[in-house]
Amino acid sequence: MATVSNLFRSLFLSVLLSFVSPLLIVGSILGAFLAVSYVPGIALLGQIGQDQILGFLSVFGEGYPIQGLLTIGITCGMVGGLFDVFNFYLYQDIRSH
Repeated sequence: MATVSNLFRSLFLSVLLSFVSPLLIVGSILGAFLAVSYVPGIALLGQIGQDQILGFLSVFGEGYPIQGLLTIGITCGMVGGLFDVFNFYLYQDIRSH
């Protein structure tokens, strides 16, 4: 029973971290472009960067950047969970031999 508890705890943490990581990365890139857009002289670069990131997110979100960000986060969370389950299975198999 302790093994199942460890699996679910590890799975929850893996999915949570895999979901939050792309949100933080894309959010920080978008925040950096926002900060650059307030600097005179290079404000145009910041605005272009913001438009590119929002356009990229809109592709995955059917026209809505927030929905695109959530789609990317959920996908990464699922992949992180699958890797964790695979890793659990792999080491479970090694311990039994």
